[in-house]
Amino acid sequence: MRHTTSKPVRLKTLALLSCLLLSPTAFAETLDFRQAVERALTQNPDILAAGAQIDQARAAVDQSQGARLPKLTASLNATRTDDALNAFGLKLSQRNATFNDFGANEFTGPGALGVAPANLNHPDAINNFNARIEAQLPIYTGGLIEGYAAQASAYLSAAQHGDVMARQRVIFDVLRAYEGVHTARAYVDVARQGRTAAESYVKTINNLLKGGVVVKSDLLSAQVHLEDIKIQQTQAENTASQALDQLHLLLGMPLSAPLDVGASVNVKALDSSLPDYQDEALKSNPGLAALRNQMDAAQAAIQVARAAKYPQAGLLARFDTNDNNLGFDAHSYTVGGQLTWQLYDGGVTDGAIARAQASRSELAAKLNQAEMGIAYQVADAWRRAAEAQQRVDARALAVAHAEEAQRLVEKRYSSGIATITELLGAQAQLDKARADLVAARYDLKIQRANVRLAAGRLQPDQL
Repeated sequence: MRHTTSKPVRLKTLALLSCLLLSPTAFAETLDFRQAVERALTQNPDILAAGAQIDQARAAVDQSQGARLPKLTASLNATRTDDALNAFGLKLSQRNATFNDFGANEFTGPGALGVAPANLNHPDAINNFNARIEAQLPIYTGGLIEGYAAQASAYLSAAQHGDVMARQRVIFDVLRAYEGVHTARAYVDVARQGRTAAESYVKTINNLLKGGVVVKSDLLSAQVHLEDIKIQQTQAENTASQALDQLHLLLGMPLSAPLDVGASVNVKALDSSLPDYQDEALKSNPGLAALRNQMDAAQAAIQVARAAKYPQAGLLARFDTNDNNLGFDAHSYTVGGQLTWQLYDGGVTDGAIARAQASRSELAAKLNQAEMGIAYQVADAWRRAAEAQQRVDARALAVAHAEEAQRLVEKRYSSGIATITELLGAQAQLDKARADLVAARYDLKIQRANVRLAAGRLQPDQL
């Protein structure tokens, strides 16, 4: 027997497939909060910039350490000259000087002592090819090399703390955007609940109007209320789309890329007292740590400036070859040491020291201001979190009361005791209470996270 599918079943199947194809989240990539953070940390421009700063600081450390080691250079120089002094000197370097170069052929006795030798004063042009290997080793620099090394290490630590700060800031931004999507969708749910209630009112009042129980103005008021709710629902849906777009941008994803969020984050309650969080913030906040590292670098800069007041000593070793053709004849070596001490420079060094000290004093003032600012930020976020918790409790109670009040007013309206204004007002109050509860829950999560951010321990596994 041949079986055929009925037309209504086929239509339902096509409709279901169409809904799946048109749904924006049907094939969207769903990221939970931890995955969203990992995506943001690999693509966020601030993180990439912080990584580049660390690389620069590491290179500076390597550069400062290299200054302690000998410098080895190799060179090859070609010269042609008829300058009397240089030509004679090059002949000596080539081991080719002869008595004739002194004008010996023109010396005829004591009476020729006043004769200017032509070969010595007017030599022919000479070629010289010099190959040289030279090594220089600093022995004492008055603390210059040590200062540069300390400065580079301090800047590396500052860059690393800056990277930690940037990462925690990205985590906070992802939390706001991620929970912003959930919050916007919660507003959509509130709007849908309001729309369902408004549509029910229109239907109920229309039936009552047909039965002569209510007047037509009640129906018109209910219809106007329904249209207002539809507008609010559209606005809520647009806000949800905007929140998801913001998450796209934060994760470095094209707006056209399908994306959805996983479960909402349950930010844990704060587990210490306010003074404990403030103390931890002063010790662990990466921004403060970076400023302290910058102060260490400024102190090292003072050491670098003071190095000019002390002697500088070094060793040198050199190996040369000189040839009038391209070759490596006439070997020679030179070894030596040098000690220099700048006794007076017109106050240049003193000025450099004073400038470095002023720079450190400026950083000390900034650090003091930043410490007070962090303590205030922790206290402010702590108070806001406590206030948000109270608001969540109060809004939850307000929703329960508003639901009961709406139920009673609806019952009274059906009995002809309450007016349409009272009925719609009760529903509006319920919608507002639900929306306020959504906002309070979002604010509570953000303020709890803000306290942890200021304390310097905002990590996905610590929320």
